[in-house]
Amino acid sequence: MDRLSENSVVISLGYRMRYMSNKVFYPFHQNTDFFYLCGFNEPDSAIVLEKNNSRRGYKMTMFVPPKNRCLEMWEGPRTGVLGAIDFFGADEAMESARFNSKIKDIIKNYKDVYIDLPPRTNILSTDNIQKIKPLSRIIQDLRLTKSDSEIALMRKDGEITGKAFIQTMKFTKPGLSEHDLYAKIDFECRIRGAQSLAYVPVVAGGINALTMHYVRNDMPLRNGDLVLLDAGGEYYGYASDVTRTWPVNGKFTQPQKELYEAVLNVNRRCIKLCTEAEGISLNGIHEISVELMKEELLNIGFDLSEGDIDRVLYPHHVGHYLGLDVHDTPYVDRSRRLSSGMVITIEPGLYVPPNYAYPERYHGMGIRIEDNVVVGATDPIVLSSTAPKEIVDIEFCMSNS
Repeated sequence: MDRLSENSVVISLGYRMRYMSNKVFYPFHQNTDFFYLCGFNEPDSAIVLEKNNSRRGYKMTMFVPPKNRCLEMWEGPRTGVLGAIDFFGADEAMESARFNSKIKDIIKNYKDVYIDLPPRTNILSTDNIQKIKPLSRIIQDLRLTKSDSEIALMRKDGEITGKAFIQTMKFTKPGLSEHDLYAKIDFECRIRGAQSLAYVPVVAGGINALTMHYVRNDMPLRNGDLVLLDAGGEYYGYASDVTRTWPVNGKFTQPQKELYEAVLNVNRRCIKLCTEAEGISLNGIHEISVELMKEELLNIGFDLSEGDIDRVLYPHHVGHYLGLDVHDTPYVDRSRRLSSGMVITIEPGLYVPPNYAYPERYHGMGIRIEDNVVVGATDPIVLSSTAPKEIVDIEFCMSNS
């Protein structure tokens, strides 16, 4: 609250339950800014933080769904108004139905109202519109640097995801489908404690890996092909985002080894840059990664005279912020210098279309190696290190299926 102006109030709205069709709901996922502020994970909720001169610095009011014996019999237990005070530390709590009327009275008392208004909202009168200031940018600036507790959760999530990758590699063989690997990684994450996958995974066999966000995940896995799996568990709200690429039959061919090592070398060297001492940003690491990738490609016979590395062969950024969202804190520019406690991904990749401009032995290969990294003062911490990425480790893992 220290960052806010005097005589100000924060209003953050939780999400509503969403439906894919009549009475068939999507799994509920909370507004991550709201969740960051209070940890409350039920729909139709809100939190109000009124800045004041108390020891705490603010008054916290929560609006939550009330206890309801009939609905709880169908939908499960609710925290309720008293629970919001007892378990979540609210100074005051009310039923969600009172929010619209109560909030208008609260806003009258404040000069600045920090809120992110959903579309078609009517909670504010036209008289109060001039008081509105955006909230997300302030919260996401806080979310960018993780606490020790957050890093502990993300470390556990990385361990869960890494072990799930090991079991999925062992499970892989020709004749299975991408869908089988989708089911396997989902099962292995959940059985180890993840509440769900953090996003729809990419399970891309062979040439399908040339599509960055390939999510059909329904084609057969062919002997001699590589499979690219981009997946991560969600653990108490925090996301992992890991990618590994491995041979369907358990053995890399020589061309596959050469292209894979090119990506792996860039991955390793970029991870070493993830420290506060380097004084570098994600954009800075990306620029270096492009130059490193050029060196690697030239070493294995690519002609880069057309300058198409960042349009075709390596068309995406080297990384993004990670946390409660997979692409965390989107309002924070990737030109900001990295500092201790930030968590980022490092994910160089190469995607070689069947085009005469590129060496034929690499045609149709898509390889990405993505790790989750805590920026340290002088040394990075790789949260996804459990997932094998060295060729010898992948082949050993798959030979012991």
